Amino acid sequence: MTFDPNQSLPQEEVTERVDQAIEENDVVLFMKGTPMMPQCGYSERAIGLLGQHREDVATVDVLESLEEFRTALERHSDRETIPQTFVDGEFVGGSDILAQLDERGELADRLAV
Repeated sequence: MTFDPNQSLPQEEVTERVDQAIEENDVVLFMKGTPMMPQCGYSERAIGLLGQHREDVATVDVLESLEEFRTALERHSDRETIPQTFVDGEFVGGSDILAQLDERGELADRLAV
């Protein structure tokens, strides 16, 4: 089995997945990889910070169709960087913002939906 990094999903399908994930989950993290196998340090940091305060964080692996996920997420956050965290349908930020909220003692409250 080979992996072709140039394969991607249709933009409409990815946009629908993003919209649905944000709408249906209290907390959702769009990340590179999975919680068990993050594929970048920022994603690993984000899932670690979220996991300190919530066990029910939904995750979406964007590597399946990275450029299409960036485009779809930008509609919600005005950013195309990954990872991105949404709480109760609202964009919170990436790993740096989560770390800042945690340092100020605000992350637990922000995640209490």
